Amino acid sequence: MSAFPVFCFISLFLASFQLAVLVKAAENTQNAGVYIVYTGSPSSSSSNSDHIMSSSSIESHAFSGFAVRLSEEEAKLIAQRPEVISVFPDTVHHLHTTRSWDFLKEQSVVGLAPRLQVAKPSNRTSSVSGEDVIIGIFDTGIWLEAKSFNDAGLGPNPKKWKGKCIPGRDFKPFNCNRKLIGARNYFTFGKSTSPRNHDGHGTHVAAIAAGRPVAVASYHGLARGTAQGGAPGARIAVYRVCQDEYDCPGSATLKAFDDAIADGVDVINLSFGQYIMDSFLDDPISIGAFHAVENGILVVGSAGNGGADPEPPTIQNVAPWILTVGATTIDRFFESDVVLGNNKVIKGGGVHSAKLRKTPSHPLTDGSSAMKPDADIAEAMNCYRNALHEKKVKGKIVLCEDSLDTSPAGQYEDIKFLGGIGMLYKDNYVLLVDSVSDSMPRIPISWEDGDQIPSYINWTRKPVATILPTKVVANHTPAPTVAYFSGKGPIYDNDYLIKPDIVAPGVDILSAWPSNETNEAFNILSGTSMACPHVSGVAALVKSRYPSWNPSAIKSAIMTTANPNNNLKKPIGTHFGDGGDPYYIGAGEVTVTGPLQPGLVYETEIADYLLFLCNKGHDVARIKLISSKLPANFSCPSNATEESIPDMNYPSIIVPNFNALGQQKKVKRTVTNVGEEESSYVASVETSFTNNVIVRVNPGKLQFTKNTKKLSYEVTFRHNSSIMYGSAIGSITWSNSKYSVRIPFIVT
Repeated sequence: MSAFPVFCFISLFLASFQLAVLVKAAENTQNAGVYIVYTGSPSSSSSNSDHIMSSSSIESHAFSGFAVRLSEEEAKLIAQRPEVISVFPDTVHHLHTTRSWDFLKEQSVVGLAPRLQVAKPSNRTSSVSGEDVIIGIFDTGIWLEAKSFNDAGLGPNPKKWKGKCIPGRDFKPFNCNRKLIGARNYFTFGKSTSPRNHDGHGTHVAAIAAGRPVAVASYHGLARGTAQGGAPGARIAVYRVCQDEYDCPGSATLKAFDDAIADGVDVINLSFGQYIMDSFLDDPISIGAFHAVENGILVVGSAGNGGADPEPPTIQNVAPWILTVGATTIDRFFESDVVLGNNKVIKGGGVHSAKLRKTPSHPLTDGSSAMKPDADIAEAMNCYRNALHEKKVKGKIVLCEDSLDTSPAGQYEDIKFLGGIGMLYKDNYVLLVDSVSDSMPRIPISWEDGDQIPSYINWTRKPVATILPTKVVANHTPAPTVAYFSGKGPIYDNDYLIKPDIVAPGVDILSAWPSNETNEAFNILSGTSMACPHVSGVAALVKSRYPSWNPSAIKSAIMTTANPNNNLKKPIGTHFGDGGDPYYIGAGEVTVTGPLQPGLVYETEIADYLLFLCNKGHDVARIKLISSKLPANFSCPSNATEESIPDMNYPSIIVPNFNALGQQKKVKRTVTNVGEEESSYVASVETSFTNNVIVRVNPGKLQFTKNTKKLSYEVTFRHNSSIMYGSAIGSITWSNSKYSVRIPFIVT
């Protein structure tokens, strides 16, 4: 086997010696690449194999497969074997890079979700800080010395924990404690030979989910306060599957899933991903997540940071068994104002620690004024390094366009290289998502304000400006707003599922950081990577209160109690002006207290997920190999089709291709009562385009008793107009005097 950091559970029993010999022979094949061969659950693999294909003696726990170097022809040949579900390249995933928790708590009780005014958390069961729940963090590792991971006051490790603290470079077993109870690393080369995190991403994510309270936290004195994760009592198990934010091999991810299942984690946080372009059975994350959910582990995945792309797909981690999280702003805004020599003040974003003079006395220029004689004007205005004259940039604040295929981070490095002392760039969307810079500020401003600066430069003999110190603006409105970068629906080649499922704070989030890399023990980052652990923290709270709940019940509790409105009591919007669209917000913004008392839950069974694969056209023989807990008589319906997917018992509904007058579609849902035994709920419907789509719920009332825990209802959608523009969006809510259980729908 190759020394590639593979699927280290390669100790698998293959179904035939012939296959084993074929794979072994491929090791020396020229022009070979690394492929993952997925063979399903261990119980579905042949038990009479007398050959172990492995590079180590590491045991496989929950599912089977291996990684190996193969030519394309050899990969196709292996894929034809009946015991093989899929063969696919070992893809590399990218990471999706404290006020947020207080903001979520406030949003939970300000009247935006009526039930929460009445239903307050009780103390009848375990407390709500996540005690004895284990969150598996799949990321770049952890900086264990961060104060957020101290174990003061925590009891012994949960009895269910079977994991390890594996040593590595600068990391010893005794570095783990009762907070950080496990650490694994999946790389054996370069600097990545330890669970220790240097780039900060994994540390930041872990502390958002489950960091202990740390008083007087700040970033360069900004955002002062107590930093704390959502589930401070939860334990953390770290699985270093990423060398850095651009290198998270699928083979390492699959091995981590297998280990985490055996270790006994309750929630897996996955702040990276990829787009599903072909098959859920060719995606390492989808495969690993399925086996985790089958074993009772909730998998929370970030929606990706491609939301600014005008063409789908922009959303990642879209398998229905994953809880997919988009990113929003909070009600705190960092402002760095620009003052011109004519005393005009321009509102800017960004967080910086520069020490510029407070009076406008620094030279100011723009790309066109600093261009080389033979340079392209567009490239100069967009601050391409080769288009700018160093002498005209050095010592100056420089205004850059953002109209070509440029990156503010790349422009920043170019200006810094040429000796600039500050950078301004025009971008309406980025303005609300602060960039964090060091001694040279990087300040986004609006296009409207940015268009005024060249006039000042051209009509002034010595244009000057300054960038004022960053200040914190509290109670910012509207909030939350969906971040411009947050991955959004629809899903590529899948019109029958709404993603993301939910949104959470992911803009300007303060959290722990490796203190040896900077002088700061905290840092501010933005990304769906930061939104994801907010939901993982809430999931840990729910799991702590209801240890027997399955992943779909926890997922439903989080989605059905989400808040669809902002702090102005209007639908959550986006930077693009849209409001309330489930393709952007899913069910809404996660709440902290709501999921602890959801009233009703929508349980999605493993068989439902396998039927989903049937309806997506997957072969039933291969589907049977996936699950170790499927009834022997399982089969795909003879009429399996994507049009049946809306009937999956999921806490959202989508009805696509609804374009004919009189067309009608019926969708069934089943709810489980987890509140008072004797209780009744009444249905209500909210929708847009009421003249085009009529929505009816039958029955309109659900009556639960001691002996009746589950009840079903049917939703009928009927097209009532000859023309339907866009989509009809709305929600179905079951409510009584205490609970309000809401799911969104889209009719396209």
